[in-house]
Amino acid sequence: MALDAESRLVLAVVPGARDAEAVEEVVGEVKERTGGRVLDLVTGDDYPAYETALLNAYGQEVTTTAAGRASRKMVPDKVPPAGMNYATVEKRREKGRVVEIVTRVVFGTMAAIEAVLAKSKVSRRINTSVLERQNATDRHHNARKMRKTYTFSKDWRVHESMTYFTMYSYNFCWAVRTLARRDEQGRVRSRSPAMAAGLADHVWTMREWITIPSVQFA
Repeated sequence: MALDAESRLVLAVVPGARDAEAVEEVVGEVKERTGGRVLDLVTGDDYPAYETALLNAYGQEVTTTAAGRASRKMVPDKVPPAGMNYATVEKRREKGRVVEIVTRVVFGTMAAIEAVLAKSKVSRRINTSVLERQNATDRHHNARKMRKTYTFSKDWRVHESMTYFTMYSYNFCWAVRTLARRDEQGRVRSRSPAMAAGLADHVWTMREWITIPSVQFA
């Protein structure tokens, strides 16, 4: 899953095992839904497929000299675009407990990442805590993902459908407490992730979410 940390908007989700193919699909959907713009900062765990997927989706092709070849043949290579920063978080455990958290800058520089974090409304450090919190929220919304219960999915197609339904209805129908803002009259106004992202002007009801056409024609 990919999540915008500031608006809490779920950008993309691919149900199933996490592998290189699923990662490529998630990154491709994020690029499409954000208009292909270069992302200021991407954070994730240390799963290596993310770096490859980001380069495949956003990388710019350059010609470099292949090291170790006698012919010095020029071969194409991909590099991250200017302005794109990517950092990873690795949690090291001993006896099931986290004893150390190590961050690593993959694309960009630490100075560039610190400049982006200085403008963030969420955090001043490299982390994946917002996504981890969303995973917990999703388990509460979708009983099929609760641990050690009889509500687990028995049919893959139903599980996949319910994953999409709960994830994307969350964007429009769930008022996130930390997104609430005061209006000009000083009243607290609840906001959904879609409202925070500028995609909606009110928290949708489930009826609105279910009945709105998924494909609209002019």
